[in-house]
Amino acid sequence: MSTETSAPGSVRLAVDTLAPHINKAMNALDAAARQVSLEPALLDLVRARASQLNGCAYCVDLHTRDARKGGESEQRLYALPVWREVPFFTPRERAALELTEAATRLTEGPVGDEVFALAAEQFSEVELAELIWAITVINAWNRLGATARPWPLTLS
Repeated sequence: MSTETSAPGSVRLAVDTLAPHINKAMNALDAAARQVSLEPALLDLVRARASQLNGCAYCVDLHTRDARKGGESEQRLYALPVWREVPFFTPRERAALELTEAATRLTEGPVGDEVFALAAEQFSEVELAELIWAITVINAWNRLGATARPWPLTLS
């Protein structure tokens, strides 16, 4: 077994081109998860936060860039890792971030009733279902990115 590691930002294994049929299905799932009633800015925050927690450098870069393009402030993006400690996020965003963290950190235990109830106070049932799907999809992408690093990082 080799102990060599690939250079930071380089492709480790191009899983998308090596298994194109699965990549096609994943892209279709991602497209479906984007056709939702939730605010795009909220989804950008959720995707960026899950990506931070999962250590997917490509996804952190992609989703923070998307958030900036959508009008998100640098201040809020910089504060995202400490969102509980700052007054920059709405109750709805806080509930989404709390659910995102709980659903991303499942090794610590299942999502608790309190976290779920908090989200249910801020989102309709349809919105909550859409949010859970969005969290699930970004976590799948993060696992691909953090494991295989199939997409190169470039300075933009």
